[in-house]
Amino acid sequence: MMKIGLLSDTHSYLDDQILRLLTGCDEVWHAGDFGTAEVSERLREIAPLRGVYGNIDGQDVRKRHPKVERFEVNGLDVLMTHIGGYPGKYHPDVRGMIKESPPQLFITGHSHILKVMTDKKLNNLLHINPGAAGRHGFHKIRTMVRFAIEAGQVRDLQVIELGKRA
Repeated sequence: MMKIGLLSDTHSYLDDQILRLLTGCDEVWHAGDFGTAEVSERLREIAPLRGVYGNIDGQDVRKRHPKVERFEVNGLDVLMTHIGGYPGKYHPDVRGMIKESPPQLFITGHSHILKVMTDKKLNNLLHINPGAAGRHGFHKIRTMVRFAIEAGQVRDLQVIELGKRA
């Protein structure tokens, strides 16, 4: 079993609570809008990092992370991008990829709205947007997600509220 810590939209902000919650994870995944390369480096100190750049990320982050990443972990096919839409309303950048070869797990950020939902039209593809862990944006509560992957399945999914944005 592999333990994953998933966050997005940190917008240059990491606090001790986030770092503490990621400790013990086998990997950390970031769905874009790191804000700075320093956020990426701090997360790498906790565990191996997989991440994609977001619309606010500069060249320092874009050199380290791709726009779209597809990978397999413990038998689970994962597709991650920052702006990806939702089941039934996928962004044009990934719509074709998802329809031609649906992953089992699709991760996005950008909206600052935490959502966990399935796409019943595409083999129950699981979609996760961990919301926003940072302080910048319109969200009221900062959030992140932790889960485990075992034998190609997402298990023990936890939605974590990190407190108020301001």
